[in-house]
Amino acid sequence: MVDEALVKEMKGKFDAGAAASDVMDTLKVFELFKQIAVENEDLKEELEDMDITIQMNITDEDKKFWLKAKEGTLEFGEGDVENPSFTFSATKEVGSGMLFGEVDATSAYMAGDITVEGNLQDAMAFQEIIELALEAYEDLAEDL
Repeated sequence: MVDEALVKEMKGKFDAGAAASDVMDTLKVFELFKQIAVENEDLKEELEDMDITIQMNITDEDKKFWLKAKEGTLEFGEGDVENPSFTFSATKEVGSGMLFGEVDATSAYMAGDITVEGNLQDAMAFQEIIELALEAYEDLAEDL
């Protein structure tokens, strides 16, 4: 079950927008996505065949986060991760905007606002994870 207190907290943050968020809210977004992945069939199905590790660098805040999608689950943390499938670097505004559903990753990549080193197909799969998790979050937030 997705923690209702977390959904309420994140609803306030999502309503305020990515620009108002703190860089450490990234971990809260990842926790929300992790909990959603346990319950949401579409997201669970998307994650089942994945084995990707994402290194996320927030360039203007000197922060690093990682996310692993493997065998239907999500794990995450702060700092560096070994052997990422790809490394994604962006400013806090762009990175948070992507996690909040305000920035289209493909457009940001094409505009040079995001750099990706490594497997671009895995980067596109990461975008799919975000989109499915945000759709599921919106359903949960509506019920509050």
